[in-house]
Amino acid sequence: MSDAQSTREAHGQGQDSFAGADRAGPQAPAIPLGAAHEDAVLSDADIAPADSLPSQAPGEVIEPGRALALADFAPPSVGAGERLLRFAYRMGVSGATLSGRFGKAAKPRLLATVQNPLPGSRMGGTALRAGHFQVFGMKAPIAQVDFAGAARMTPPLERLVHSFAWLADVEACGPREQGVPVAERVLAAWLEANPRPPSRPGKGPAWSVGNAGARVLNWLVHAPLILSSSESARRGRVFNHLAETARWLDKNVGRADDLLGEVAGWCGIVGAGLLMPDGKPRRLFGEAGLIKALGEMVGDDGGVLSRSPLMQMEAIGLLVRLRACYQAVRRDPPPALEAILALLVPPLLALTHGDGGLGSWQGAWAVDADDLAALIAASGVRTRPLRDVRQWGYQRVAAGKTILQFDAAPPPLARHARSGCASTLAFELSQGPHRIIVNCGGAACAGGLIPVRLEQGLRATAAHSTLVLDDANSTAVVINGKLGSGVSEVEVDRRVIPGERQGGATRLEASHNGYASRHGLIHRRILILRDDGTELRGEDLLVPRSGKGKTGKVGFAIRFHLGQGIELRLSDDGQGAGLALPDGTYWQFRAGGEGQLAIEESLWADGQGRPQPIQQLVLSGLVSRGGGSFAWLLKKMG
Repeated sequence: MSDAQSTREAHGQGQDSFAGADRAGPQAPAIPLGAAHEDAVLSDADIAPADSLPSQAPGEVIEPGRALALADFAPPSVGAGERLLRFAYRMGVSGATLSGRFGKAAKPRLLATVQNPLPGSRMGGTALRAGHFQVFGMKAPIAQVDFAGAARMTPPLERLVHSFAWLADVEACGPREQGVPVAERVLAAWLEANPRPPSRPGKGPAWSVGNAGARVLNWLVHAPLILSSSESARRGRVFNHLAETARWLDKNVGRADDLLGEVAGWCGIVGAGLLMPDGKPRRLFGEAGLIKALGEMVGDDGGVLSRSPLMQMEAIGLLVRLRACYQAVRRDPPPALEAILALLVPPLLALTHGDGGLGSWQGAWAVDADDLAALIAASGVRTRPLRDVRQWGYQRVAAGKTILQFDAAPPPLARHARSGCASTLAFELSQGPHRIIVNCGGAACAGGLIPVRLEQGLRATAAHSTLVLDDANSTAVVINGKLGSGVSEVEVDRRVIPGERQGGATRLEASHNGYASRHGLIHRRILILRDDGTELRGEDLLVPRSGKGKTGKVGFAIRFHLGQGIELRLSDDGQGAGLALPDGTYWQFRAGGEGQLAIEESLWADGQGRPQPIQQLVLSGLVSRGGGSFAWLLKKMG
């Protein structure tokens, strides 16, 4: 069933024709697309305001407080004896005492060997064997890394080093016997710099709850790489540090920087409870905490509160590795964990383009199709993309080979955001393997080949394909990946427009109040995508918040960041442009006559988080504070 069909069933019948499709306007010079396409041109007659449909019922209003309704998952059902164990462990009674050893520690060992479910990067592993950490194209010599954290590294490198996620890369690049010396050498340097856990989190990047939890889980999953030494003293040191870190997490897991960090901490606790001696009380304690934390982080439709596809992927990865720990000891995970994993996958798939990679939202880069496919395969979840993700906030329309993604929800609250972006009402468009309209993306990988100084700029409204007023962000972008005031509610409406002669279409309309307090204007965007995927008709409207608008004018810019490899040429009248895609197909963009169209440089983070130069179309000018509208059309020619 197509998106249009499913939406028709869910929302009823739409209007009889496209918005303003039959309304003529003043003619303007045509835009030549080259000798082979001189008869394929658009003029102003093709562009009419998208809100010319008859008045419609009010859309759904999404506010931050209810943008994500929390999923309610109860702790695993256990018997009275296990409830008592869990309670006693939470109160501080040791696992050895509760296991009947009366404080006598068991011999340090792991109860099983875990099969790693998620392959790492061969390229990253090869770099490690050559003496470098590699992150998003940047190499950092191992010998120059300060494992103690006194000299701070870039955030992506800190996460890679202190979470020990690089162990998967070492495993992926060759036989285990070749990887063991590399892993042991780095681990020895790390242990020398971090001999014991601090009293509380925050004492260096190694001791955030998120990094510590991921580190415990990675040590357990990749134990053969770090515990193959014939020296019992070296193995004993690793076991002791693993046990100390697990106890540290028991006490500090509630002090994580955010909910995903807390989930990582709980995963480390549960993994240690499964694979270390006397671990049953810890496992029971950890399962209850993990399911509670997941219920607070994941909405009813499966989207995480951060609205970040990267954090969605990280949550899936944590649960997949934890499930492998259950499998290693031949124990079934709690049903709630499997249910949450099944919830997390469909919203993530909603942000895939025709090339199989992710859209660039909330700091994400255009994650490669192979990396995403490996994660989904490891999850074991077989499902289709979620089409109408009202709570997570990303609308998806699939029309033929064309895919439209639309951000129709408020940004994440500051306490949930890691690389929060002011992207409300931005969109991306692709046809087949080619991305036509994109967002810059890449804020979360700044510190690789993308300089850290660009991080805040990549989170700005101007780095997304949407309207910007007065060069200001629709939501304030502040330091440490957080967001300030701005968009507090979004009204969204989705419906199908049936058609006979021209075919049908899907209509999306949304508005936000991010510019209401400063300029007294509401931004409303209407997007209409034909069912054959050959035409996207849009209109950006600025509507006074009150009945009477303010006096004067304010600058506006509507930005359309273009996909990599697209050749672009402006029309002579400055109101249109021709777009030649790498496969030789031609698209034409036409503005409705308001403002001036220009070509500017831009940047796009590719599937490996590396910066790529691209271009953007910018429709800019001055608009009255009493409001205005700007219609535009993007159409495939020939």
